[in-house]
Amino acid sequence: MSRLAGVAPSPDLEPNATSLNVLHSWVIRFILLQNRQGKTRLAKYYVPLEESEKHKVEYEVHRLVVNRDPKFTNFVEFRTHKVIYRRYAGLFFSMCVDITDNELAYLECIHLFVEILDHFFSNVCELDLVFNFNKVYLILDEFILAGELQETSKKAIIERMGELEKQE
Repeated sequence: MSRLAGVAPSPDLEPNATSLNVLHSWVIRFILLQNRQGKTRLAKYYVPLEESEKHKVEYEVHRLVVNRDPKFTNFVEFRTHKVIYRRYAGLFFSMCVDITDNELAYLECIHLFVEILDHFFSNVCELDLVFNFNKVYLILDEFILAGELQETSKKAIIERMGELEKQE
């Protein structure tokens, strides 16, 4: 039986069984793309929220990240979770995750998402996101599914998007 990152296998587990105590799943609660004025250009929620709560969250996250000094870190506590954000030109890419999750891994996720968008739209801008929102959601769904990171290969995601483009 193999060991996971220094965790000793439990003697009461069968060889093919998994345990919630052994495996930790990183779950993204939501992803927001907002401009400096607070307009939400993309919102993907992986936890159920009422529509009014979604608007409240978007407003609070925008106020939290837009007024933050660039000298500070890109992680900020938000309610009982943590928001990891990054600014690219006039857009803020924000992810809400568990307070114990690795911030740097999520910063890399945001950067990878931006690189994929940039490659797919050939120098992406805010208008690309507005007018091609369905493709942006498709890219996001290839990258993150049900709040969990599914694919980290930029090449694989771009190839899949190319295949989808050919089918249209």
